[in-house]
Amino acid sequence: MSVSTQAAKLREDFAFLDDWEARFAHLIDLGKSLPQLAPHEYDEANKVRGCSSQVWLVAEPSPPESGGSPGAIRFRGASDAMIVSGLVAMLLQLFSDQKPADILAFDADAFFKELGVSDALTPQRSNGLRSMLARIRGIAEAAR
Repeated sequence: MSVSTQAAKLREDFAFLDDWEARFAHLIDLGKSLPQLAPHEYDEANKVRGCSSQVWLVAEPSPPESGGSPGAIRFRGASDAMIVSGLVAMLLQLFSDQKPADILAFDADAFFKELGVSDALTPQRSNGLRSMLARIRGIAEAAR
């Protein structure tokens, strides 16, 4: 599925949630659904700088059986904070198994603003989200 299709699914999910208490609860649930990284993946190479919480992002080629096209990138991630884990889960849903050009073409900043996520986050979490997006974009740029 394309980044736009994944974004539409997330828009739908958030449209059903009336207030930010429900949206934060949904973010926490998304974060709880993340599979654990292997112990050795919680290392400095995978750590995202600029987040007040600890965040790790792992990038690897998408396996052919995932339905990703050749050259697509699979992202996996984790955080030690519940809401940030939810943000990681959203980013993985958007960008995992996508081609680098599609990742770079998607305006994630506008998307998170449209959902109201950007405005609901504390300044530290907003900085962390920007750092995670910058890391994903950097990986996509390098893979082009």
